[in-house]
Amino acid sequence: MSNQQQKQRRAPQMGFGHGGNRGGTEKAKDFKKAVRQMMGYISAYKIQLIVIMIFAVLSTIFMIVGPKILGEATDILVTGITNKISGKGGIDFDGILDIIVKLLGMYLFSALCGYIQGFMMTGMTQKIAYNLRNEITEKINRLPLSYFDKTSQGDVLSRVTNDVDTLSQGLQQSVTNLITSVISVIGYAIMMFSVSWMMTIVALLVLPFSAIIVMMITKRSQPLFFAQQQSLGALNGHVEEMYGGHMIVKAFNGEEDSVQQFKEYNDQLYKSGWKSQFLSGLMMPITQFIGNVGYVLVCLVGGYLSVNSTVSILGLTITGVGISIGGIQSFITYVRSFNQPISQMAQIMNQLQSAAAASERVFEFLGEKEMEPDTANPVEIYDEKGNIIIPSTVTFDNVKFGYSPDKMVINDFSLRVGEGQKVAIVGPTGAGKTTIVKLLMRFYELNGGAIYVGDHNIDDFRREDLRSMFGMVLQDAWLFSGTVMENLRYAKLDATDEEVYEASKTARVDHFVKTLDQGYNTMLDEETSNISQGQKQLLTIARAFLADPKILILDEATSNVDTRTEVLIQEGMDELMKGRTSFVIAHRLSTIRNADVIIVMDKGDIVEIGDHDELLAKDGFYAKLYNAQFEEGEE
Repeated sequence: MSNQQQKQRRAPQMGFGHGGNRGGTEKAKDFKKAVRQMMGYISAYKIQLIVIMIFAVLSTIFMIVGPKILGEATDILVTGITNKISGKGGIDFDGILDIIVKLLGMYLFSALCGYIQGFMMTGMTQKIAYNLRNEITEKINRLPLSYFDKTSQGDVLSRVTNDVDTLSQGLQQSVTNLITSVISVIGYAIMMFSVSWMMTIVALLVLPFSAIIVMMITKRSQPLFFAQQQSLGALNGHVEEMYGGHMIVKAFNGEEDSVQQFKEYNDQLYKSGWKSQFLSGLMMPITQFIGNVGYVLVCLVGGYLSVNSTVSILGLTITGVGISIGGIQSFITYVRSFNQPISQMAQIMNQLQSAAAASERVFEFLGEKEMEPDTANPVEIYDEKGNIIIPSTVTFDNVKFGYSPDKMVINDFSLRVGEGQKVAIVGPTGAGKTTIVKLLMRFYELNGGAIYVGDHNIDDFRREDLRSMFGMVLQDAWLFSGTVMENLRYAKLDATDEEVYEASKTARVDHFVKTLDQGYNTMLDEETSNISQGQKQLLTIARAFLADPKILILDEATSNVDTRTEVLIQEGMDELMKGRTSFVIAHRLSTIRNADVIIVMDKGDIVEIGDHDELLAKDGFYAKLYNAQFEEGEE
């Protein structure tokens, strides 16, 4: 097979990372709204923020006053040198010493205030990140499964990690800097006016140019920052899915496609990243250049005013504008310092744009539509001793459901299941078998009709109470990193060791667990690769046994075990299902011959219903399915 044919064969597999944006750069949906949301969230910490601002103001003010006092020391020194040359006296070292001590005290106090506001700001931003992660985690539990059907896990993880971190770092680095920069600009301007109003006007002439440039760059770079965060989410989603399914990728020789798609996502991230960083990085050098032009103008004007106290402008004579050497020194220091916060604000805009883009994604996630809330007056399912008192009868009344309004999966489903009945649901792929049990546990909301457990609509239960009546074993055996005992006890956290052992024996798990190196204390790794797929399935079945549910759901529960093990499991499940209402979804029709009722589904509708012998006698859809499997077994 040629390389081109291989690529064509593998093309359909390139669905990984579906939550990402594979198109071009997208603009931020609403930058101003994102900033308002971010500031609204910060307002919850307004007391801390006020205290931080007070210390930031104090720290900045004492730093601002310093150059003017230092200019006084220069004037004392210049006067002393002049007096010494003319023989009229010497240098007032005591006066200079007093100024130095005063400056030292002011700078130490300024540093202390800066340390306190930095410490408080760090604590506040970390608390914001902490709360955001908690809110996102709680939000995940309130989102309907339909959200995760259309969103990749990697994209959600990116919002929890990258976006929250970017927001936290942006706030920590920009808020206090923005406060001090604004105060510094205002303070330096006031001090500059106090030294020389004429030189101040010259210095301020360059400000409009800096402001215009910052606004132009910000307008161009903000969409790129949002695209950068979005591309990062897509990249994380792809990596997470590729790593989680690396065995499938290797089995189908999909490495080349995986790498190619990674390159596409990486290229998107690179393009949006370097463009946004390049544009935002232009702000500081450009504003510094404009500031240096103003600095040169100030030096020229200051030199002129140091020897001329009278200036003529457009025929208007202005007197008393002369300036001393110490004043020039103070003013030049202020001009240099004045340009620094302006350049710093340009850099802050860079950080704020990243934070705003990240916050937009975070608050967009937090604003997603949640599941329908539980009823205000839920049905109580427990008696005083903690026993479930709701009968395990189940009724489907004209149920209609579709994952999207234009694509119905269940059209008109009605059925009543008595207590203790074993109901098997069979049918071809896509018939709606698994969807029925998902609706039963209220993972999705119905489009029409109703489902009853006992005599109560499932909407009248708290979801937590409703699901506590069910035990579920899925085809996809899910275990987490931990010991075998911890995984089994997940179904009943307060279960004793003896209860776990008993459930394991019933599920025919005890023997194989004891063959492991450390028995029930054997650690399962993150992907549970140290046990077989069949053994994982056995553990999930034992976990359901331990839960001791009133209603049992087995969705292809024996699909990943061999025939011999399947017989053992079937014996245990028959024991478990005694006295319990059970729903068994199976492709192997030989495993559900003893079901009280077999529901045959096709295209979302019940096409046949009855027990095994009745359905075979009808020689209909079920009989065709059964005979087809029997013939495959013969082969």
